[in-house]
Amino acid sequence: MSERATDDLEGWLRSRTPERGLRGKSAAVLELLLSQPRRASYGSAGELAQLAGVNVATVTRTAQALGFAGWPALQQELRARYLSSLSAGQVAAEHHAEHRSTGAPGSPGSPGSPGARSLRRDLDGLALLNRRLDERVLATIAEAVAAARRTTIVADGSYAAVGLALAHNARLAGYPVHAVTAGSELVNAMATVGEGDVLIAVSFWRLYENTVLAANEARARGARVFAVTDAVSPALAAAAEEVVLVPAEGEAFFPSLTAGIAVAQALVTQLAAVDPARTGAAIEAAESMWTRFGLLHRHPAPPR
Repeated sequence: MSERATDDLEGWLRSRTPERGLRGKSAAVLELLLSQPRRASYGSAGELAQLAGVNVATVTRTAQALGFAGWPALQQELRARYLSSLSAGQVAAEHHAEHRSTGAPGSPGSPGSPGARSLRRDLDGLALLNRRLDERVLATIAEAVAAARRTTIVADGSYAAVGLALAHNARLAGYPVHAVTAGSELVNAMATVGEGDVLIAVSFWRLYENTVLAANEARARGARVFAVTDAVSPALAAAAEEVVLVPAEGEAFFPSLTAGIAVAQALVTQLAAVDPARTGAAIEAAESMWTRFGLLHRHPAPPR
């Protein structure tokens, strides 16, 4: 099966199915995921069980057979993949339909202004990230960046902001980290990547082809590759040593960057703890230069 085929929702699900396949009631759950991805991506384990004619335990076992800790973890990626298959207008229509349905107070589908719903969804995303984030992975990435000759962050579109924030603060912490996007800048950066380097691919909602190409090229050249994304593409996962899964569903037609920025902040915080003396010296040098260039405004001392 080609990488393109495994990147679509059906191909992805079937690629995760054990070689012996799923039998009996678990097979019924899988077929429901394949035939009704929208309902599955929005429904609870209980609703899915009722639709498939099984109990909730079977839904959990099916998720585990597909390589997930349980239904919530599978649903997060299923929903991300379902939304990534839609156009921006279709995503907006999905959320509009969700708002029209009756939801519990505080849920994404509950009444309220668009801005308030967006804040609630981001809070839910941060809570989900906090529950599922593997601290070991953060430490691995931070230690790799600290030991690297240099680190390149590939981030495009609206989520370039996550890559830029991560690179900016990592440089302040004393490490040679730079963010690049598409075009000649990315091509030139990839031409110099090699052993001793790190590449971090950042991508949400829709995976850009240049991000996949950059990750695989960096891996082939001997660099260590990591990914920050909302759904694990087989094409990207094949190159990445570790993947940080980040909830990125927004309230409108674009992905939310809130959880992605939180991961960037967590990574830099972890990085700063690797060698506090190096980071302290780098910050002191940066502040001295900011002062020389007049970038820091000093408030006059209050009169005595």
